[in-house]
Amino acid sequence: MNRLYHVPLSPFCRKVRLVLAEKKIEVELVEERYWEQDPDFLRRNPAGKVPVLRMDGMTMAESQPICEYLEDVAPEPALLPKGAKERYEVRRLCSWFDDKFHHEVTANLLYERVNKKITKQGYPESKNVKAGARAIKYHLDYMTWLLDQRRWLAGDHMTLADFAAAAHISSLDYISDVDWNRSANVKDWYAKIKSRPAFRGLLADQVPGFPPSQQYADLDF
Repeated sequence: MNRLYHVPLSPFCRKVRLVLAEKKIEVELVEERYWEQDPDFLRRNPAGKVPVLRMDGMTMAESQPICEYLEDVAPEPALLPKGAKERYEVRRLCSWFDDKFHHEVTANLLYERVNKKITKQGYPESKNVKAGARAIKYHLDYMTWLLDQRRWLAGDHMTLADFAAAAHISSLDYISDVDWNRSANVKDWYAKIKSRPAFRGLLADQVPGFPPSQQYADLDF
């Protein structure tokens, strides 16, 4: 059995979960308290981070290489386009969300509000939360600009870039940190991707002590 060591609200784990579900690859989900630095887990990934995927006799870490491996071994449905320029754009946007968006928004909102409590690292820093609340407006506006020109974030077809973005956005939507009134384009894009069968597992997530927002699992939000 394939096994994914994950944390429910981790956007990097969510990206991998979406790809696995979209490609209909069955996997056992194992919640991993990575912050406890369990020796068995550190043997799986010395970096001490999730996600970690055990599949095909391999133990794989880091969400982007995992997702591209899944694309190679299960090419249908395709989440990377064939053209070099188009693939570059998908990878650029994956990096945008997993690096810039993560640093400026996810870390300042989700990690401050949720992760600190779960990992017993103290209370949220209000200055960080305020910085994240400011930054997400810029990122939503950038997504709006992209979607003004394209059907999906990277082009006319849904790609891994959409899953990378949706992984972060869904984690923040769980804690009501997305202003869905800011952009009709982004809301329509999220409604489309949220309605996919691959998203059902994410919408069923429940984190003890942190109930999801009212609209989190609502497809007609």
